[in-house]
Amino acid sequence: MRHQKSGRKLGRPVKERMALLTNLSISVLLYEKVKTTEPKAKEVRPIVEKLITKAKKNTVAARRELLASLHNNETAVKKLMEVCSTRYAKRDSGFVRIVKLDNRKGDNAPMALISLLPE
Repeated sequence: MRHQKSGRKLGRPVKERMALLTNLSISVLLYEKVKTTEPKAKEVRPIVEKLITKAKKNTVAARRELLASLHNNETAVKKLMEVCSTRYAKRDSGFVRIVKLDNRKGDNAPMALISLLPE
């Protein structure tokens, strides 16, 4: 039974799913908006929010934890620590917005736009 198991499987094995979500969160942080399927957007939102909250601490330990969780992507961590932490200094949570779009033409998958809020 699946009692109290959270998260979607997204039709992938565990390591592939974790790599997908990490790479999608890196893309959201770097480009500030990404068009993807709705289940992927809903899965990546808490990951990005936790990363931004961790970046707001602005310590060496927080930087190292971000590097470890973002596949040693220096540019994403730099943007998190410098841009996002100052942009969302007054905000406690709710850094990410998901906007539902039309279904994809090929397979009718529900699409969504996940983006960072301006301030």
